[in-house]
Amino acid sequence: MISVNKKAQTLVDDLILNKSYYRVDVSKGHKNVTIIDAGINALGNIEAGRIISEICLGGLGRVHILNTFQAPEWPLTVHVNSNDPVIACLGSQYAGWSLSSKEEGVKFNALGSGPGRALALKEALFKDINYSDKNDKTCIVMEVDCFPPKDIVEKIEKDTGVKAENITIILTPTSSIAGNLQVVSRVLEVALHKAHELKFPMNEIIEGFGSAPIPPTSPEFLTAMGRTNDAIIFAGVTQLFVNTSDDMAKDLCNKMPSSTSNDYGKPFADIFKDYEYDFFKIDGNLFSPSKVIISNMKTGNTFTSGDIDSELMKKSFGI
Repeated sequence: MISVNKKAQTLVDDLILNKSYYRVDVSKGHKNVTIIDAGINALGNIEAGRIISEICLGGLGRVHILNTFQAPEWPLTVHVNSNDPVIACLGSQYAGWSLSSKEEGVKFNALGSGPGRALALKEALFKDINYSDKNDKTCIVMEVDCFPPKDIVEKIEKDTGVKAENITIILTPTSSIAGNLQVVSRVLEVALHKAHELKFPMNEIIEGFGSAPIPPTSPEFLTAMGRTNDAIIFAGVTQLFVNTSDDMAKDLCNKMPSSTSNDYGKPFADIFKDYEYDFFKIDGNLFSPSKVIISNMKTGNTFTSGDIDSELMKKSFGI
């Protein structure tokens, strides 16, 4: 079985070797762990965000920056594709590993994404997709604005079975250039996660493609987080190639778009405020692409659902 850790390591090595080009800082932390700062003290850049997005995908996906007419008012777009989207997106990219510090006086809470998750196997999701990995080097990406404390490094080391000196932790704050891009690059992963939540058979998803506008960054966390979510919710487009019945393909297509959520209709930051900043009160159906295309390889038929909402996107982006 393919190793997301081995494939991603080539990209990690490139990020370290060409740190000046990517405008990232590389340092050693607790127990000689490698820390890549892609937006806390370092400036980072869009290309760093693109490479980090491919690292998150376990080297099984491609991320491109293009100008398109998907949203005429905002042509800068990220495009993601994978010919093994279940492993790339759910087995690696999905931010599903809870990493919270227990050190006294330390407040550090993060959701780890990237290939290290497939070594730790801390999520029931891995049983559903029937995937695990083994490797002597690994990487974890965290969307945080501070460096991880010692107990987080030790937890990653213990749970992955990889020595700290062979672990790389990449830090991408939401408000940073690289963090902004790597979140929006989850447009395909969001669709895969929604399909999983809808109990669609993961082995019937063959290929995947997704695109979403790259929003303007913001120094204010809530605004930055809102814009990255809204890029997908209001203007993200995903196409999945499946091998199933037309009834199953059509049902998946109709249930997937973000507009099926009761919370759809205003920028994510406003919704978050309305729920008193409790993420778990938000309707899970909201976290989906705005437009979905399901192409059934078994029959040759294609189904579409949802639409790009340029007005809500512009409102979120401050245009």
